[in-house]
This record gives sequence, structure tokens and C-alpha cells, in this order.
Amino acid sequence: MKNWKCTDTIIAPSLLAADWGKVTQEVSRSIQAGAEWIHLDVMDGNFVDNISFGPDMIAAVSESNDTYLDVHLMIARPDHFLDRFIKAGSDMITVHLEADHDISETLKRIRDAGCGAGLAINPATPLENALPYLEEIDLLLCMTVVPGFGGQSFMTEVMPKIEQASTLRDLRGLDFHIEVDGGVDIKTAAIAKKAGANILVAGSSTFKAEDMKLAVEAIRNA
Repeated sequence: MKNWKCTDTIIAPSLLAADWGKVTQEVSRSIQAGAEWIHLDVMDGNFVDNISFGPDMIAAVSESNDTYLDVHLMIARPDHFLDRFIKAGSDMITVHLEADHDISETLKRIRDAGCGAGLAINPATPLENALPYLEEIDLLLCMTVVPGFGGQSFMTEVMPKIEQASTLRDLRGLDFHIEVDGGVDIKTAAIAKKAGANILVAGSSTFKAEDMKLAVEAIRNA
């Protein structure tokens, strides 16, 4: 993992909101706009009620651009498909606490492969459920929408969970990133950052903005 600190603000445009007719150009556009990461939401139609893309899309992005690939596996069996996403060129792989797998074993496999290991929790999942794994992760993703579809409204009720995670991180001397995903724009980015999040996944507010570079900077400085 590159030398980003948990105090750095990182913007990760979500590929779900891009023009899929020219994916590689869209990723290049996000890089030119100043985004540090690109966020790739993998959905299997099982764990969430939607289907997006798989390892081949990750590989296409990896082979065409030099950017950090933040791969979010919203799939029922991340352990079963994990090796394919590692081989495809993922840099950070985030798996859901709510999925059907041995969480510690999956996180260890991700780290052993040289990737960053992330753990995602849905809005309804208490932070307490993630506490046993905080020392095993590089990133905690607190979903700010119910996962599965883009364009949802940001859930401010998740902010106490982020504040608690940030406090626990400091108390335990840990350095994992805190990421938010869902409904992030200039207004909600400020709310998330104040709560303690440093990685902001933004879809429509970046890729669909009139000027993506201005949008990225506005979210970063919110």
C-alpha cells in the first residue's frame, strides 16, 4: 500500500457513475481531475439486489491506467472469488462483514497477497460487530447508503459510528483509513470528514459534474 496516512483526504470516484461506453477514458479523466483512487463496486445480484461487473473489469482498468484500485466486493462469498480479484490487479480489497465467510481468514489472504485489506459494514450493522477485526484491516468502510444501487441519499445517522471508529482507532494506536460510500457530495463530504472519515467515495457528484476537476477539489476541501 502506498504511503497514504489516515489523516490524508483521499477522493475515490466510483466507476458505477462513469460512462461505461468509454471506461478506460473515464478512469483517465478521474486521474486528471486529481482523484487519488478509483472505487470499483462489484455486485453479484445475491448479496445485493444488483449486478455490476467482475474481475475482467478490474483487469481492464488496471492494465489501462496507473491508479490505485479500491475494489469493494459486495458479494456473498468473497473468499471464493478472492484470488480472481487479486490476480486482476486490485490494490485495496474490501469485503463485507455481513457476507458468508471467515472474516479473519479472508483479511489475512488479502494482506498476504500484498493488497490492502478493507472491511465494510452496512448502515444497520453496529460498529461493535467489527471491533474484533480492527487490528487486521487497513480500511474500515462505513456504508452511508444501503448497498446495491447508486444515487441514494447520504445517511447522516451513520456519523456516530464513524466518530466511534475514529476514537477507537486513536485509543488502540491503529492507523486504518475510514471510508464513506454513498451520497457523497460537497455538503455531505464536510459532514463525513468532521466525523472522522478520510476516504470519500463519490459517484454522481464527480463523474457527472460539469467540471470533474472542480468537483473533486470542492469535495476534498469541503
